[in-house]
Amino acid sequence: MLAAFSGFRRSAGAARLAAATAASGLVAAGVLSGAGRAAADETPQTEGGAAATIDGLKTYGEAVIHENGGDQRVQAGLFEMSVDGGGTLQTYCVDLHNPTQRDAYYEETSWSGTSLGTNKDAGKIRWILQNSYPQINDLAALAQRAGTGSLTEQDAAAGTQVAIWRYSDHVKVDAVDPQAEKLADYLQKSAGDLGEPQASLTLDPPAVSGHPGDLLGPVTVHTNATGVAVTPPTDAATSGVRIIDKTGKVITSAQDGSQLYFDIPEDASTGTAQLTVQASTTVPVGRAFASDSRSQTQILAGSSESTVSATANATWASKGAIPAVSARKDCAKGGVDIIVANKGDQPFTFELMGTEHTIPAGATRTVTIPLQEDQAYDFTITGPHGFTHRFTGVFDCKTQGALTTQTTQVHNEPSPATVGGTTAPGTDLAATGGSAITPLIAGVAIGFVVIGGAVLVLLRKREQPDN
Repeated sequence: MLAAFSGFRRSAGAARLAAATAASGLVAAGVLSGAGRAAADETPQTEGGAAATIDGLKTYGEAVIHENGGDQRVQAGLFEMSVDGGGTLQTYCVDLHNPTQRDAYYEETSWSGTSLGTNKDAGKIRWILQNSYPQINDLAALAQRAGTGSLTEQDAAAGTQVAIWRYSDHVKVDAVDPQAEKLADYLQKSAGDLGEPQASLTLDPPAVSGHPGDLLGPVTVHTNATGVAVTPPTDAATSGVRIIDKTGKVITSAQDGSQLYFDIPEDASTGTAQLTVQASTTVPVGRAFASDSRSQTQILAGSSESTVSATANATWASKGAIPAVSARKDCAKGGVDIIVANKGDQPFTFELMGTEHTIPAGATRTVTIPLQEDQAYDFTITGPHGFTHRFTGVFDCKTQGALTTQTTQVHNEPSPATVGGTTAPGTDLAATGGSAITPLIAGVAIGFVVIGGAVLVLLRKREQPDN
């Protein structure tokens, strides 16, 4: 029996919607940041869909990772997230050796923007999610199918997470509880290969451009919701910009496959506008969730009715280059794709990473900016008519792949306020959640060791008699 997601909660926060910025600029440029920046300064690109804050590990058991000749005990199970605008998500981890940052902010993303995009077993992970807890919440039926003894929710969550890790991180890992281990073995051996699920809500393309008097678009709605609300630009009443369909009808609601257009008045001066679509729906099982805080990648196991949203931007001018720019992470290519469409009557030239790129009038090009794993990036593209667009984020496309001496950093004990379940006192138990402050503590500790060593060397030199 398929599970209806239980324990729904409503978030009081309003939906966080990505906004394009407009500022003066005549030369296209790109900047790569060498370190993460404050969240308030960042304008990360988003594909649309659900955005949520992780609340912690809620239903879990124990597992043991066998690597490098040693064993490491960890907590394994279901996380919960609170969705912006309302709703709750349940997720499993698909990035075992990366820490989960407390209160990390996540956005729904395609597999191609995560380690799943280059993992040949990603479809098997989705099969496991569809055929185990919490999608199947009849634990007696699940136990009978898997040939286990009686299963608790903790056993089911732990066994499911262990099976997922075997495919997401390709590690040797066992559940501590015998019934959870039997479930993990059953799921691993039975897993079929399912395709990537549909996004809850996206707009394609996310940016369009053209001349005043033209219809800019179409922008196609892709969603699993029965319908979406369409919000026109905030200054529509004064600018005269309308959101219409191909027949000229003003659109205030749409559905999957609907095509939307920006209707720009002929006498409009150079400018930009943004439309927003929003819906309430359950996010499809198997959708990936990634964070620019380097918090471990998650995959969706269950969803309440949740708020989802997406935006599209339009740029127009009467002459010259008229660019429409968007970006997406591409793990297969090892970089970020910058997609530029030029609907103007002159070429659009911009520079990124020391290389100049020219997009002819009427053409669309994709420029891939190669990045190192875990590298923070900050690209700003500017152009004529005050055009500017900034893309920021962290390129996180790989699982760490092996336990290191920093395992305790990766698997810190989560805060009791955000993590449920029980842990036996005195056990060598680590958690799949971590705190952002731990690397800082580790760095400070290493610094003290280095300083201490230097002091010892200096003291020894002072103790040596002069010749």
